Amino acid sequence: MEHDKYDHDEEVLGYQKIDRYDDQKISSVATHYKDILAQLGEDPAREGLVKTPERVAKALQYLTHGYDIQPAEILRSAMFKEDYSQMVVVKDIEVFSMCEHHMLPFFGKAHIAYIPNGHIVGLSKIPRVVDAFARRLQVQERLTNEIRDCIQETLQPSGVAVVIECKHLCMAMRGVQKQNSVTTTSAFTGEFISNDKTRAEFLRLITANLH
Repeated sequence: MEHDKYDHDEEVLGYQKIDRYDDQKISSVATHYKDILAQLGEDPAREGLVKTPERVAKALQYLTHGYDIQPAEILRSAMFKEDYSQMVVVKDIEVFSMCEHHMLPFFGKAHIAYIPNGHIVGLSKIPRVVDAFARRLQVQERLTNEIRDCIQETLQPSGVAVVIECKHLCMAMRGVQKQNSVTTTSAFTGEFISNDKTRAEFLRLITANLH
């Protein structure tokens, strides 16, 4: 198996913080992008575009590196037994992903809560789970469900809540061209479904300015 090339030698438990490139894939994707540039009427040999196919190939591999990450393992790497059963909220998590329909970016924020049931997880792991799923070709609805399901199945909490708010460049740059529209999706389990007060508290906390 061909050895992958790393820009740096640092890697963190289950979470890749660095650019990692497969030379064979980069070369193959770059060749296709060179043809695409020509089909669009550009000259792939002109100075400004000579290295563009390789740059695009590297960018795409980085933007989809979530396929190589196991989100559940990220959570398992920092699970701790703890007698705490109140809501844990991590809000304003930056989200950057690629729409699978037009391969244009969508971006915004995720707000996540869970109610522990014997185990808590290191707080940094929740944003990393978001990133692991976001760094794939996605639709926002599936992304929301995948994050919810991963946390629920791995931690087995009393409930999980996920709300994601994003702007989609496929709407802003093409089609209806509505630059200021925001798409909100939500997904809940357990107490956040059965208990209206719990769900309302979560929604209040993610909209409150506590700074």
